[in-house]
Amino acid sequence: MMTALTFSLKDNPRLDRWLRFQDDHTVRIGTGKVELGQGVLTALAQIAAEELDLRIDQVRMMSGNSVEGPGEGYTASSWSIEHSGAAIRLVAAEVRALALARAALRLNAAPDELTVADGAFLKNGSPSGIDYWSIAGELDLSAEATGAVPPKPRSAHRLVGRSVPRLDLPAKLTGSGFIQDMMLPGMLHARTLRQPGRGAMLLQLDEEMIRRRAGGDIRIVRLDNFVAFAGTDETAVRAAAVAATECAVWDNALSLAPEQATPDWVASQPSDDRLMGDPPPEPAMDRVCARFTRPFLSHGSIAPSCAVALYRDGVLTVWSHAQGMHPLRENIARTVGFSLDAVACHHVQGAGCYGHNGADDAALDAALVALALPDQPIRLMWRREEEFGYEPLSSAMTVTVHAGLDGTGRPIDWTTEIWSATHGQRPGVGGASLLAAHAMKTPPPDRKPFDIPLERGGGAARNGIPLYDIGPKRIELHLIHDVPVRTSSLRGLGATLNVFAIEGLLDDLAGRAGEDPVAYRLAILSDPRARRVLEKAAAMANWSSRDAGGAGSGLGIGLARYKNSSAYAAVVAAVEVDEAVRVTDIWCAVDAGLAINPDGILNQIEGNIVQAISWTLIEEVRFGPQGIATLDWESYPVIRFSEIPEIRVELVEANEYPPIGVGECAGGPTAAAIGNAVAHALGTRIHDMPMTRDRIMKALMA
Repeated sequence: MMTALTFSLKDNPRLDRWLRFQDDHTVRIGTGKVELGQGVLTALAQIAAEELDLRIDQVRMMSGNSVEGPGEGYTASSWSIEHSGAAIRLVAAEVRALALARAALRLNAAPDELTVADGAFLKNGSPSGIDYWSIAGELDLSAEATGAVPPKPRSAHRLVGRSVPRLDLPAKLTGSGFIQDMMLPGMLHARTLRQPGRGAMLLQLDEEMIRRRAGGDIRIVRLDNFVAFAGTDETAVRAAAVAATECAVWDNALSLAPEQATPDWVASQPSDDRLMGDPPPEPAMDRVCARFTRPFLSHGSIAPSCAVALYRDGVLTVWSHAQGMHPLRENIARTVGFSLDAVACHHVQGAGCYGHNGADDAALDAALVALALPDQPIRLMWRREEEFGYEPLSSAMTVTVHAGLDGTGRPIDWTTEIWSATHGQRPGVGGASLLAAHAMKTPPPDRKPFDIPLERGGGAARNGIPLYDIGPKRIELHLIHDVPVRTSSLRGLGATLNVFAIEGLLDDLAGRAGEDPVAYRLAILSDPRARRVLEKAAAMANWSSRDAGGAGSGLGIGLARYKNSSAYAAVVAAVEVDEAVRVTDIWCAVDAGLAINPDGILNQIEGNIVQAISWTLIEEVRFGPQGIATLDWESYPVIRFSEIPEIRVELVEANEYPPIGVGECAGGPTAAAIGNAVAHALGTRIHDMPMTRDRIMKALMA
């Protein structure tokens, strides 16, 4: 039976882009997806080892190699296992079948007499003396995948479904696993002077003063409005970059007003309006609505963006922790006017984030310095102030949810109305460009409003359609034409606020109907997988003991299926509210389909929950006259270890279903559960994120 080739395999059909037998008796598995801390390379190695009957230590993952590996776009939207995993599974199954056929010829045996153990062929259970590597030269891996070989049945799995230690952790735990640690012989360190806003022109630069303030030997690279400093002494280079901010005179520098950082200001701007889903409702219908907001958010990368670049013998090589090496190669080549053959991009893991931060931009920065200083490796790292001040932000959003009700108070019509700037401005997508490209003499043209289409998961509209059996459902998206800062993808995109709003109104509707929030949801929910996680989370939290609320402690629930196509997650949050909110406990149930590495999934969900707590209670970008004003961990705090609650996560067994994306599934339900728990604790709802002390006090005073 032919198996349909996945997106990744259709785009990269040659077997040898995915799999090669190596001289050291390992198998190199290529993937265009990259490790961002989600454990994906371990899970992909499990899939390959499973299909090839190898030990996992016999697999070597090659990730994000734009020259030799498959191109799979960006590592985003929880698609790595669904897309790359499915491709690797089919390739490994087909190569195993090819190898078995060749071994059968060698051994004068029927293929069904042969089995494979740790890469060696057994004939009727006995060693045959040959293995994959002894026949590898006889296999034509330049052929294209056919999809004709079905993968193993789940009943035969021995590695998939088991918790396997992360392959990337030993290096990281010993201080050598990140690009920030990367060292090459003769390497120069570099920092930049950032152009203060698109269109700013550098009128004057006091290079003599910068050199004096640096206190060491530095080189100054200037290309139009792009300026960088390089040298062997990293301390001197950093001092030069700090001094340069005071030694530069700019025309048309960006100036922001505090109100431009608010969701209200964003929602008041011109927009491109779109209707998705069912036609508009009847105007006479009994309707209720509620409005919810969240501010601009930073990625809060643990370490500032970094890249290493080398220009030698006409080839520009870049090492980066960005989320897509093939797109990065194309964007850098286009910006510097090189052919693709003259640019090579390689992924090195970074202490970064989930989403589009400054990694791509730092890669171009390093490339520009390397072109100006050939034959010397350039390690360019942003300063913390740069990371907060110039990376793309997650857009501030306003969501108004409208429900039409029947006579029993149940929703029979739904509209999610969204005001947001784009969440999809990765370089090369929708006309977006790398940051330094705008500092060139001829910057890229203005972009048109673009966001990720709903059929690809959506951007601002992600999870805007409720999971429940409501009848007609639609999204009215007001995509804001322009905001004064770059906006792009942050973990979950618009799903966080959309789920927060949908689940908040559902809780209020349950209250109006005098029903328990879980029972109310179950009454309008037929999806058996969604019901299972909802009931499981409620049981984990002992939901039946929930009191009437209003006394300062609360229990709330949130449910969603990420993108309405990936993993299901239900979250229950317990909170205590005085002058501020303290989350004391989180219970979460998840259906991820076939779990490749259960421990890796649990780690991802726990991390997603922690990040969502931080968004819901703490994080907020602010603007000032010189641009973004939240430039350090004091002005942009994130959740501390001491504030992390007890978190319990359980996977609902669903091995009969294919694996589905899980890394972002708990964010929206966690925010919603906290919002509903706070409403239960106070007897009144806080509609705006973050739920700060000021907002809590106003609610208590009211």
